[in-house]
Amino acid sequence: MTDSGKVYHRSCTGPALQTVQQHAQDQDITLFAGCFCPFVQRVWAALEYLHIPYKYYEVDPYQKPQELLNVSPKGLVPALMLNAFDPPRALNESTVILDFLEDIAAKSTHRSLFPPSTDPYAKALVRLQSDHISRTLVPAFYRYLQAQDPEAQISGGKEFHAAVQSLVELFERAGREVGGTGLWVEGGDLGWADVMVAPWIFRATNVLKHYRGFEMPRGAKFEAWLERLFEHPAFKKTCSDEELYLDSYERYAFNRPNTSQVANAINSGRGLP
Repeated sequence: MTDSGKVYHRSCTGPALQTVQQHAQDQDITLFAGCFCPFVQRVWAALEYLHIPYKYYEVDPYQKPQELLNVSPKGLVPALMLNAFDPPRALNESTVILDFLEDIAAKSTHRSLFPPSTDPYAKALVRLQSDHISRTLVPAFYRYLQAQDPEAQISGGKEFHAAVQSLVELFERAGREVGGTGLWVEGGDLGWADVMVAPWIFRATNVLKHYRGFEMPRGAKFEAWLERLFEHPAFKKTCSDEELYLDSYERYAFNRPNTSQVANAINSGRGLP
């Protein structure tokens, strides 16, 4: 396989496009987004699940227009503009935004991605799951995708596979100790860790499969979780057609220079921005 020079997409397709069209009117919250960005998708899915009104606003994070820099100093998406303030205020960083949305929902829609507040241990287990996702699984995804040497690709595949397996072990621990969390439980609902990891698990099934031949772990429980995750309305509504991801991630798969701040961080061995 050779680099065909495909360029990243600048607008959503498929179900995600329909969702964008449904969120074109001004609201107290404006989501600055990039259609292919997994960090955006985790926030977007949370907005959908928590039933928080928002306007979707597509920007090109590689061009970094001034309007994006005004709400996100590094020019990264996602970012929120909070229009209820005068003048408007802003937030960036996906995990910070997710915490903010949880607090907003607690006072408005009364929905939550966390276990009930009456079970702080269950919530702590979810935090352990999300910590693993941020520290280990997400960086492993990019190292694997950006690896060019065959041996590095084999090593990267093993690392990412192990990261997914470790997440499964954390899900199983929660099952033993608190009856399970999120969609790992049959009949459960979308949870914090599901939202945190879903965009990369989804891209593993198309981008990593296409460019690296990656195959997901086997097992009835894992496959059932995948189906519940990908079919959950709040997540499914934020997914574009497969072509968008394959085109947009070719630059990562061939590790083109200055692909993104995330790619540059992986190449230099630094933490993700």
